[in-house]
Amino acid sequence: MARFHSRLLHFFTFFFSFFCTTFVIGLSSSSFQSDFWITDSDSEGLLFHQDYSPPAPPPPPPHAPSVSCTDDLGGVGSLDSTCKIVADLNLTRDVYIAGKGNFYILPGVRFHCPILGCSITLNISGNFSLGENSTIVAGTFELAAYNASFFNGSAVNTTGWAGDPPPQTSGTPQGVEGAGGGHGGRGASCLVEEGKLPEDVWGGDAYSWSSLQNPSSYGSKGGSTSKEVDYGGGGGGRVRMDIKEFLDVNGSLLAEGGDGGSKGGGGSGGSVYIKAHKMTGGGGISASGGNGFAGGGGGRVAVDVFSRHDEPTIYVHGGISRGCSKNAGAAGTLYDAVPRSLNVNNYNLSTDTETLLLEFPYQPLWTNVYIRNCARASVPLLWSRVQVQGQISLLCGGVLSFGLAHYATSEFELLAEELLMSDSIIKVYGALRMTVKIFLMWNSKMLIDGGEDSTVATSWLEASNLVILKESSVIQSNANLGVHGQGLLNLSGSGDKIQAQRLVLSLFYSIHVGPGSVLRGPLEDASSYAITPKLYCELQDCPIELLHPPEDCNVNSSLSFTLQICRVEDITVEGLIKGSVVHFHRARTISVQSSGIISASGMGCIGGVGKGNFLDNGIGSGGGHGGKGGLGCYNSSCVGGGNSYGNSKLPCELGSGSGNESSADSIAGGGII
Repeated sequence: MARFHSRLLHFFTFFFSFFCTTFVIGLSSSSFQSDFWITDSDSEGLLFHQDYSPPAPPPPPPHAPSVSCTDDLGGVGSLDSTCKIVADLNLTRDVYIAGKGNFYILPGVRFHCPILGCSITLNISGNFSLGENSTIVAGTFELAAYNASFFNGSAVNTTGWAGDPPPQTSGTPQGVEGAGGGHGGRGASCLVEEGKLPEDVWGGDAYSWSSLQNPSSYGSKGGSTSKEVDYGGGGGGRVRMDIKEFLDVNGSLLAEGGDGGSKGGGGSGGSVYIKAHKMTGGGGISASGGNGFAGGGGGRVAVDVFSRHDEPTIYVHGGISRGCSKNAGAAGTLYDAVPRSLNVNNYNLSTDTETLLLEFPYQPLWTNVYIRNCARASVPLLWSRVQVQGQISLLCGGVLSFGLAHYATSEFELLAEELLMSDSIIKVYGALRMTVKIFLMWNSKMLIDGGEDSTVATSWLEASNLVILKESSVIQSNANLGVHGQGLLNLSGSGDKIQAQRLVLSLFYSIHVGPGSVLRGPLEDASSYAITPKLYCELQDCPIELLHPPEDCNVNSSLSFTLQICRVEDITVEGLIKGSVVHFHRARTISVQSSGIISASGMGCIGGVGKGNFLDNGIGSGGGHGGKGGLGCYNSSCVGGGNSYGNSKLPCELGSGSGNESSADSIAGGGII
């Protein structure tokens, strides 16, 4: 026993010594191991107490040594004091110009590097100026200075001088259709394919969405109409400026796509990034697509300027299509960093080609999104969330579509303070969940295609303060639609409509249906793809929900209501409210003016419990309900009318129709109010 205790003691002494030695070695090498062990305190904090963020990208490669003002550029002076370029200069390679002084290109001087992708980089501590009628031509022009001035008639021109676009992008179209190149917007295509919608066909695709706040990609070349000769216009180059104080632009800053002529597609616009404290001037900034047989898509422009008004004018529209004049290239993107606003503007160039909008940032949220002047924007995702802090505006022919026209199976969320639509269209292929405070429509349409998929058959629009439709505006769904709010819903006048196969309006303080306006459920001319509400035509008794309706006012496709107005204080009807089963639930006041109509006429069953009967020669009798249907007679042959049914003290059954549901001449009975 003593020997056992001795051996046990010896073992624990050895184990304790080994543990302590290992622990001390671990402490002494902790600085080495902290880079590799994921269980140290810093790593635990990173893994469990912070959101994961990807590693920073590698730093850019260092610049080559700066060139000399006199020896290399033929100028006068020094880059550390003042360097003046007094004569034309043709460069044959990339140049890097750095110094602590000023850099002036005198009037009428041409400072050119006419090589695809050629880069001119200026990094100076003083001021920069480009004199009157002077030009800089390159693939990339980068400028860092204290102040910068571009005088009248001057131009920085990278149009058509792009280098290679980013790898694994498809901005250059394939084939020999002469399609336009893509970048910020898709390039146009004049090809017409049977069975396809106009927006189903495009040229080069869009790319670099994730870097639109700091764009740096070249535009893409347009396509050609020949296999032997490349007629496509070149892609737009890059212009980048980082100005500490004042930027005065009275000339032009151009990164446009090249012109493809009548046999080639236009190149897509390139990239322009401008950062300054203040920008003034009456010049122009453009990354527009090039013209061609089919126009190129616009590029990407980002402006981070603390003090800026509407000058200089900024263009990022698509190029003109000579082969199909009504289908220009798609607009590119303009991001304004100070208000955090995204602009998609095609400057009234008609197009069927779309600008793609992909993932929207959440931290921070963008403030406003503007789609205007014939621009067409598309969110082609299975599920997406478009959320901004402020306003989403569609103006002057702007179109915003969600999903794919032939696959209406997507779901979309739209969240904003305000949704403003004027002469514009929103198309939804799937289900829409919209939450705003104010929703205003002027001569506009919101069209929701719920398809045949029950998972996306219900959409809802929530506007907490105000919904106003004016000048023949329409909200329409071929499936189920709920419109909820807390303030006013106003259909102002003639042509204003909200209609769906099943429509629920709820929780508003007031609903006003103006003269000539319509609330309707189901649709008057529903397509074969529309969701068809079930009407319980074979029941002689009241559906239970008519006697005991649910209190939650949600859209419920299992209920018999086709148009329900639920928990609304005041309802004023000067137009038309029409449905198969029209239900007003917990309203305080319903005021039907002299021009107003609440109707369920002809909205009941074609068949039904009291349906009419037909003879072989096609003669039919009337449907019955409160009374028996009338006889149908021809040449002394008669057929009896439909039977009467229902409860005279609590009438809550659908009327019956003529009974021949297969006939185009069949007539429906009345609905329920």
